[in-house]
Amino acid sequence: MRNISRLAAILLAGAIAATPVIAADKGKTFTTVNGQPISQSVYDAFAAEQKAQGAPDSPELQNAVKEELIRREILAQEAKKLGMDKTANVQGQIELARQAVLIRAFLSDFVKKNPISEAQLRAEYELIKTNLGSTEYKARHVLVDSEDTAKAIIAKLEKGEKFADLAKQSKDPGSKDNGGELGWSTPASYVKPFAEAMAKLKKGEYTKTPVKSDFGYHVIQLDDSRPMTPPPFDQVKAQLQQRAGQQVVENLVKELRAKAKVN
Repeated sequence: MRNISRLAAILLAGAIAATPVIAADKGKTFTTVNGQPISQSVYDAFAAEQKAQGAPDSPELQNAVKEELIRREILAQEAKKLGMDKTANVQGQIELARQAVLIRAFLSDFVKKNPISEAQLRAEYELIKTNLGSTEYKARHVLVDSEDTAKAIIAKLEKGEKFADLAKQSKDPGSKDNGGELGWSTPASYVKPFAEAMAKLKKGEYTKTPVKSDFGYHVIQLDDSRPMTPPPFDQVKAQLQQRAGQQVVENLVKELRAKAKVN
């Protein structure tokens, strides 16, 4: 699986969830509060946001939106009376909010203009299937810091000691108290040295020499294996669409960052 940056995921999520652009007259007043106008465009944008979240368009929604905007305006006016809109911290937050709105609008437009084709999604689906392989493995392991310790564990296994008992000295907190069990996974779920060693084992076998990885030294036992049947394309299409969209946004951000002049 390819790594997608958290930034791209956040940006794309914001773009997808962005409020629809409303063609409204910015200068038209919807209502006034203490003489301060609330524009029709603000009302339309807030109402569209509520409808995008599933609220049905109704007189009740319209009244609720109006009341909420009035309350917000009243509180904002009180904050301004105290000069809070002039503080550096609030000014910074206002600028971040302004940027967020612009970014969502830009990315929403970009995603619409650069749709992911069915062929691209199917190609990604086939690539993922290839990387995952055709077999799942149910393994267990003991992870220790030194090669000598791993060799000592193997020697104890040769003498008939139980793997589950020896796993208690593992430094893997997620499996040590469960006999070292890792559950059913594909080789792609593990680091390369671990995956390669595991795939060579037969059911019931354990590694006769320690397996070194970036985490330490492993003693691995294969409990079972089975053919893996990946979910059909249509079942994962939405997830593939999201991943592909994230990658498009990530590439866009990288391209724009490379062109940016930063002093």
